[in-house]
Amino acid sequence: MKKKNKNEAGVEEAVETAEQTAATDTAGDKADAVKAAETKISEAAADAAEESDDPEDYEYDEDGEIVRRRKRRKKQKERKPEEVNIVKELLGLIVYIGVVILLCFLIITYVGCKSRVDGDSMNPTLEDGDQLWVSKISYTIGKPHRFDVIIFKYDENDTYVKRIIALPGERIRIDNEGNIYINDLLIEEHYGKEPIMASNVGRAGQDVLLGEDEYFVLGDNRNNSHDSRWADVGNVSKEDIIGKVVFRVYPFNKFGKVK
Repeated sequence: MKKKNKNEAGVEEAVETAEQTAATDTAGDKADAVKAAETKISEAAADAAEESDDPEDYEYDEDGEIVRRRKRRKKQKERKPEEVNIVKELLGLIVYIGVVILLCFLIITYVGCKSRVDGDSMNPTLEDGDQLWVSKISYTIGKPHRFDVIIFKYDENDTYVKRIIALPGERIRIDNEGNIYINDLLIEEHYGKEPIMASNVGRAGQDVLLGEDEYFVLGDNRNNSHDSRWADVGNVSKEDIIGKVVFRVYPFNKFGKVK
């Protein structure tokens, strides 16, 4: 037969006490006695409900009677959820910022960049102060073409924006009337603001032969442009070309593709 634990015995004892009290007390005391008995029964029953069926949860005397219930320590959580969430959010933010910086670096290095026009050498196509979007990837996966508007390095500190007129391996010459010849053939183009004056043909008054990776460039404002006609600029090497001017992004009323 299963032994009754201490709390179960307490319930039975409370019930017996209540029955004896009800039988012996006077009518005036019965109501108080019943209430007290009910309270004691409820407390004993609550204690009994918490009892475990696991024998290891109790301590026993020599006769095998339950003496008391052992107390068990609840394991404390090693980490607080709030702290874990803060660490995860911080790591996520660091990763996000790192990805943004990497993307910006890749875009500026390999895809494109912004540039600003300084001066009037490309009038009427471009004007002083225009802000441009320059495609670097155009010449990473392709090659420059005749009449492309490009940005190239003039020196370590300055860049120029000009238009390609002659390509690698070609021979270019400009006569005193401003006509441009490529391999002795007159080219027809409408980009020049006005014909080139005889005093401005520069070194192109005689044939200029371009190397395998060289380009001859002119500003559209032909009589007010510092370009390949002058020895300090000369032929532009492919490695000095930063990229192709694709869009004018400012002023907004002139936003659009540059041709």
